[in-house]
Amino acid sequence: MRKQYRSEIVEEAGLADDPMAQFALWFAQAADSHLFEPNAMVVSTATAGGRPSSRTVLLKQFDSRGFVFFTNYGSRKAREIDENPYVSLLFPWHPIARQVIVTGRAERIGRDETAAYFRSRPHGSQLGAWASAQSTVIGSRAELDRRYAELAARYPEGEQVPVPPEWGGLRVLPDALEFWQGHENRLHDRLRYVLDGDKWRVERLCP
Repeated sequence: MRKQYRSEIVEEAGLADDPMAQFALWFAQAADSHLFEPNAMVVSTATAGGRPSSRTVLLKQFDSRGFVFFTNYGSRKAREIDENPYVSLLFPWHPIARQVIVTGRAERIGRDETAAYFRSRPHGSQLGAWASAQSTVIGSRAELDRRYAELAARYPEGEQVPVPPEWGGLRVLPDALEFWQGHENRLHDRLRYVLDGDKWRVERLCP
């Protein structure tokens, strides 16, 4: 199970000065390549004792401050972030032989920012955020469907659904971003931006 990658070499001189600008460029190229959900990322967290866990989450926003996703604050990932704020994000763009790996610290965003995003979500997704006590044990699928049906009756389409108090956004403030481009003979490009004080430096890693 091995494949040769055929891609253009990534040179340091061709990179943006700022890693978020470089991410925006690669993200746009991934979207233009018609990848399925290019905003899907693997979020890895760990307990205070170092036990890791991972899951796929959809990136919802990014800007110069970092990467934002939304979750129930009682979920496993949010509880682990409360214990240990250091996380890793992985964007696995396999069809174009690219990956972006981010490390940094996660923190909750403001409630106004959470509310603005929540109100932009489809009505059904808003109800789903109330129906699911994420990561807790539930007796059956029927119980989950019953909760949803009760909420749908309480908040019919067109009626504003309040923002669940235990639901909100997390922003990952990056301290390193690695841009990985696959090449033939396992001679991949690995260019990593590292935050050094208040400036970013770029270093090349051996593949």
